[in-house]
Amino acid sequence: KDVEKEREPHVYLSKEEVKEKIQSYNSSVTDKLKMTLNANGIYTGFIKVQMELCRPITVQSSQSQGRCAPSNMETAFYLPDGCVNTLHISSTNTVREVIEALLKKFFVADNPAKFALYKRCHKEDQVYTCKLSDREHPLYLRLVAGPKTEMLSFVLREHETGEVMWEAFSIPELQNFLRILDKEENDQLQILKSRYAAYRGKLEEALRGVLKPG
Repeated sequence: KDVEKEREPHVYLSKEEVKEKIQSYNSSVTDKLKMTLNANGIYTGFIKVQMELCRPITVQSSQSQGRCAPSNMETAFYLPDGCVNTLHISSTNTVREVIEALLKKFFVADNPAKFALYKRCHKEDQVYTCKLSDREHPLYLRLVAGPKTEMLSFVLREHETGEVMWEAFSIPELQNFLRILDKEENDQLQILKSRYAAYRGKLEEALRGVLKPG
């Protein structure tokens, strides 16, 4: 069930409260991805983000990485469903910064504004998915919920169709999307033609059996 920004109030914890929560969190961790509290009160840790992208992403080639100008050495493709990536972040990192870091890690050239980070949690035997605001802090949410992904997990999605800022797409990106859509359309057309031909062959065979003399 998707719900609109069901924000929980951000409780400002004292340094001692943060220390206690981190100790409790680390005692429950099973994958060695523990949190660390620094002397300045900022803590660091890991979050896992599941990629649920319906549209193709544009990835830079190794030769074009680091360039500011658009490059022809970019490829648009669909990301396999269910990919999970792990990020090391701090308690000061916002949702927008997490999205940017995730895309940078995998050399994704698309504008970060095209994506949104969601939290998925269990409440009263139901699963709720809620879009996070750009200013929320994912590591704080992870700390409060504990390390179990069954209680809280993060999902990267595109904005809904009505929210997409199409002006954020470059001309090469849009052309790549059109090529992919054309290919999908042609593939579906060939499937339909094949089914039609098979159905027509069976129908003609049945008619020949009915009209056969004697």
